[in-house]
Amino acid sequence: MTVQTIPEISKMTPAQKIELMEELWKDMSETNLSEPPDWHREYLADRQRAVAKGEDSFITLDELEDELRSDLR
Repeated sequence: MTVQTIPEISKMTPAQKIELMEELWKDMSETNLSEPPDWHREYLADRQRAVAKGEDSFITLDELEDELRSDLR
C-alpha cells in the first residue's frame, strides 16, 4: 500500500486498515521520539505544582479501576 493508493478509510476493509496502522506504527517507531514535546513538560509541571499546593492529587491504579467499574454499573 502506498500513499497514492490508499482508499478512503471508510471504504477500506478491516485488513487494509490493519495494514495501514501497522505501516504507520512501524514508521513512527523508527522515528526518534525520545524527547517529549514542550507542552507535555508544561502539563506535567502544572500538575506537579497543583499537587504540591493540595489542589490536585493522584490515585492508584486500583482506585482508578474501582472508579471505572463503578461508573460502568
